[in-house]
Amino acid sequence: MKTYLSILLSLLFVSAALADIHDPPSNDYGPTRKLGRGLSNFFLAPAEVFVTVGKINKDEGNSAAAGYGVVRGVGRSMTRHFVGLIEILSFPFPIQRDTYYPLLPDERRYIHAGYAEFPPELGNESKYNYVRDY
Repeated sequence: MKTYLSILLSLLFVSAALADIHDPPSNDYGPTRKLGRGLSNFFLAPAEVFVTVGKINKDEGNSAAAGYGVVRGVGRSMTRHFVGLIEILSFPFPIQRDTYYPLLPDERRYIHAGYAEFPPELGNESKYNYVRDY
């Protein structure tokens, strides 16, 4: 009986030592997320033009939106097309610092020049609740 108990305890300790209970932060970013991000960036990139023109119009006015907003929106849209194509073609391989992180610079770090991971939504956003809490 002592032998069985010692074998069971040793197997328990070995399995506990080999178990990885931590979920690394890069685990959320895998090849399937990279493929989905690439497809959405490639096909929904024109939304960047309208969102950028609207943002420039709100911040700087109509004249700036008609010139600078359109040019900046088209440039951002082309960047999303190009990066989306790269991510579609290279989705099985980790190329950004040996991870599957996005290739576009982050919008939180570069406040006025960064990109969100996915293209912007057009129309009403669905992240707000439709029922009020009283």
